[in-house]
Amino acid sequence: MDHRRFIALTGILAAAVAIGGPAAASTGPAVGQSSISSATAGAAYSSSHRGGDWGRHDEKFDYYLALGDSLAAGVQPNAQGQSLPTNQGYAMDLAAALRDDNRHLSFVDLGCPGETTTSMLNGGCPFPHSYSDQTDAAASFLAQHKHARVLVTIDIGANNVDGCATASGIDTSCVVAGLQTAATDLPKILGKLKAAAGRHVEFVAMNYYDPFLAAWLSGPAGQAEATASVQLSGQLNGVLSAAYQAFGVKVADVSARFKTTQFTPLVQLTPSLKVPLNVARICQWTWMCAPAPVGPNIHANKAGYEEIADAFEAIVDPR
Repeated sequence: MDHRRFIALTGILAAAVAIGGPAAASTGPAVGQSSISSATAGAAYSSSHRGGDWGRHDEKFDYYLALGDSLAAGVQPNAQGQSLPTNQGYAMDLAAALRDDNRHLSFVDLGCPGETTTSMLNGGCPFPHSYSDQTDAAASFLAQHKHARVLVTIDIGANNVDGCATASGIDTSCVVAGLQTAATDLPKILGKLKAAAGRHVEFVAMNYYDPFLAAWLSGPAGQAEATASVQLSGQLNGVLSAAYQAFGVKVADVSARFKTTQFTPLVQLTPSLKVPLNVARICQWTWMCAPAPVGPNIHANKAGYEEIADAFEAIVDPR
């Protein structure tokens, strides 16, 4: 997800001060460098690890391959408000949890900030990467590790519609076009990945939380916008879930984890302010309610990424 498309919201959230965490995220390795920087490293892994793929009978996974957009890359804002990859994303948290039972696990992160379903399929992600497109890079890695036990996680689709929310409201025609594109692209992405995967590959995807719920804090007009945004979030998650279900891919319910549809009960956000539960979760687990220049920023903070990782862990048996 690209926070630059949400600049229109920058004036609405000064009342909720830095609830989500420190003033700036600590940056870590560049995207894709947790274990490899691109699919070209797959050849190196195949030569050094192929013989060991079957040698870990007490472990479930040899590799964890993270795919998707900025959430897969662990993006957070720094003190100047720049969105940068960090070592505190959900994929990093999940890899650490998996290593409790899979101590030889190799972690490969190909997530690309700003990725849409179209750029994931055809190339053109705005963040620099050494591969031409993420889908082919992932398929190449899977093909080179046909006999390995691989967990693949996927988050993609939010950037198809994120630009549809503007200062004047939600552009319905933009939403329809974005959802149609996701519905067309995602089966092609999943088809390529499934065709390249060996018998011991487990795919798990996620749906999305709704960062626009933070508009609730700006008053009646913002509350109407927040309510409409939940409908948009539900439409997007419905399209994603239908595609994943068609390909037998389990879905981590991040939307439910963030209580996205729950406007009740009211909970204490600050000593003087009560807000709906779903709004509180966005303020607590993302940077949307942080003061400028760090916020508002749609990305999860450290606590939020941990919650996303927990949603994945709930349906991934590490043993």
